[in-house]
Amino acid sequence: MTDTGSDDGATNAPEPVTDGGDTGADRTILLIGSGPIQIGQAAEFDYSGAQACRALQEEGAEVVLVNSNPATIMTDPETADRVYVEPITPDAIAEVIRKENPDGVIAGLGGQTGLNVTAELAEQGVLEEHDVEIMGTPLDTIYATEDRDLFRKRMEDLGQPVPKSTTITLDEDESATELDEAALRERVEAGVEAVGGLPVIARTTYTLGGSGSGVVGEMDELLERTRKGLRLSRNDEVLLTESISGWVELEYEVMRDAGDSCIIICNMENLDPMGIHTGESTVVTPSQVIPDDGHQEMRDAALEVIRDLGIQGGCNIQFAWRDDGTPGGEYRVVEVNPRVSRSSALASKATGYPIARVTAKVALGKRLHEIDNEITGETTAAFEPAIDYVVTKVPRWPLDKFPETDFTLSTAMKSTGEAMSIGRTFEESLLKALRSSEYDPAVDWTAVDDDELAESYLVRPSPDRPYAMLEAFVRGFSVEEVADLTGIEDWYVERFKHVADAAIEAADGDYTAAAEVGFTDNEIAAIAGGEFPDTHASWLPASEPAVADGAPAAADGGETVPATPQEIASETPDRSFKQVDTCAGEFAASTPYYYSARRPELFDDPGAASELQIDTDVESVVVVGGGPIRIGQGVEFDYCAVHAVRALEELGIDAHVVNNNPETVSTDYDTSDGLFFEPITAEEIADAIEATDADGVMVQFGGQTSVDVGEPLEAELDRRGLDCEILGTGVDAMDLAEDRDRFNRLLAERGIEQPAGGSATSEAEALDLAHEIGYPVLVRPSYVLGGRAMEVVHSDDELCEYVEEAVRVSPRNRSWSTRSSRTPWSWTSTPSATARTC
Repeated sequence: MTDTGSDDGATNAPEPVTDGGDTGADRTILLIGSGPIQIGQAAEFDYSGAQACRALQEEGAEVVLVNSNPATIMTDPETADRVYVEPITPDAIAEVIRKENPDGVIAGLGGQTGLNVTAELAEQGVLEEHDVEIMGTPLDTIYATEDRDLFRKRMEDLGQPVPKSTTITLDEDESATELDEAALRERVEAGVEAVGGLPVIARTTYTLGGSGSGVVGEMDELLERTRKGLRLSRNDEVLLTESISGWVELEYEVMRDAGDSCIIICNMENLDPMGIHTGESTVVTPSQVIPDDGHQEMRDAALEVIRDLGIQGGCNIQFAWRDDGTPGGEYRVVEVNPRVSRSSALASKATGYPIARVTAKVALGKRLHEIDNEITGETTAAFEPAIDYVVTKVPRWPLDKFPETDFTLSTAMKSTGEAMSIGRTFEESLLKALRSSEYDPAVDWTAVDDDELAESYLVRPSPDRPYAMLEAFVRGFSVEEVADLTGIEDWYVERFKHVADAAIEAADGDYTAAAEVGFTDNEIAAIAGGEFPDTHASWLPASEPAVADGAPAAADGGETVPATPQEIASETPDRSFKQVDTCAGEFAASTPYYYSARRPELFDDPGAASELQIDTDVESVVVVGGGPIRIGQGVEFDYCAVHAVRALEELGIDAHVVNNNPETVSTDYDTSDGLFFEPITAEEIADAIEATDADGVMVQFGGQTSVDVGEPLEAELDRRGLDCEILGTGVDAMDLAEDRDRFNRLLAERGIEQPAGGSATSEAEALDLAHEIGYPVLVRPSYVLGGRAMEVVHSDDELCEYVEEAVRVSPRNRSWSTRSSRTPWSWTSTPSATARTC
């Protein structure tokens, strides 16, 4: 390989991590990663980058990868021909270019970070100096989509309807922090007048996750947000747009090649109305409320826009739509992401269409009809996916880490990850998504009256709103009332009521409807008055059902019927596994990618029974993933799960994955011998184990999520009589490490010094222990990750407040405390309440 850089550049260039292989390829392609995980840019770019590396190598290209995140599959030496673990900055990338002399760079697979640094390298002349081609989507298109004013003008030239907008900019000699208040106000007031007055949407250019953006109705707030946006924007611009808050928000995932062949991969509909970032909203595909006339109009618009912009590869086009009384309704083009995005990862997993893989091959010049569809083995990438199921995505927010933060949802992202589910109906898909999110509202619904429920939880968009909607229906709210309060379309609100009604029936002893809408046997048993032995529930009613006059009562006026999961299982149909095949069963699929569904007999097609294509006669192991990304449990656990799968395959053992995170490599269609896109609960993991006749299951690689499921999973396997072993560290050993009280006794038995302290299983015990130790004390629950709910408390009042929260977050409902001191002390794992000096 020829080095065209200077001698100094060659000497100082970073050294790659290499596997020593040389493909002898004709072209060398530079792939730029997205760097560290951050809000708005998470593991989806590890997934897309890893998939793109494989795709490029399949075509004989030599791949040079630059990324700085050590927790990713991307930075494994075997992922690319050469891997540079370097900062994603223009200077660092320029050094790699001087050393490697690549023929081209693909900018659209590293998120906003990769896109921005590629644009900067082009502007600095580095790419031209070293004759590096920007492959796929051209730079002019990136500018036309990222610069809000250019994008608006481009759409207007096409005749596409866009919201009224204007751009506020800084002059060359101005800075956002030093701009005079009067000068800023003058520009902002003129901008507001140009778009028709307040409220407006303020958007920042060249940022991710909606940073600095939001719906603003007050001038003082708009001034503050504009100054912040000017500071964050790479090109010192903020766009003010007429508010279309309350419209339905949709996204169309589109693919185009250099020969101008275009397809729609899928459309995705936000359950929450416009005004909430799509990364913050519950998202459903295919769309459920848009009429076909409106869908066809937006589909045609999406194809026209991607062709006009000249995008090559995958892109994401966002629309706003409302019912204006016409057959198709009214729409606006909101924006285009000219790159692979978080939504692209969701669309890939929802449809089975490998967007990153196809985008990489299109960047090399291949046409869609020349790229095989690996799932069917018969069709090509030119075939639009067809799906015969419903996919729901639910975000995951770090409320447990920032309990004092206002998590009102808006146009700026706060969520750290997301969970995806697949079901035969929206209700089933919704409940699976809620279970997968592993989120429990920090709300005692029994202490919330109807007025507070309406104003604080239905009107105000927050992570708790889906649960508040279900609670409202148990209390007797009508569909019309909930729709008016939330602004959510009636069709979705009616489905939430179906779920609540099914729960009310289950509480009265009729379990069929609850099974059909997607509750698990364990959930139904809990609703019917029994215990809940699993790790995570979708939703369990807190209130007694209301009769017509609003008085609490059971569904038939009687008492709830206690039940066990075994009894529920005997009275309800089993779940069967369906296949994700990209073609709604039109062609036979060869890739084992599955989801579970209840009541296949409700569907008339012959393939409604189980579609599992797994060889149950061979040795196999189920690997449990980590679910959605959150603080303390990130992409590093997906890295572990993927390497566990690879190690099993090297041993000749089939590996099956249970996970629900659409952003990850572990949920790629070709990572394992069987992918089960399911919530990580004991019941649903056991379903996958039973279906595959797996010999073992591994729960060590999915972080705290998979560790927590160990004990209930062991009990579920025993209950079903399944001959499947929890491999590696046993459940009792994990409990010994995670249970603070047991761990304390172990250290004492071994004579290992430790801070003085103890465990408490009640508030009174905790207070006595704290008085014995003396304040301040460090308290924390067991079986939690990343220091969740760990605090230093200084008084009885603080301790009592803490214990209430600890009971909520710890599966064992116990807490432990430790004396605080100046000496730092680190502890590992566990479930019980203990008090210790620190």
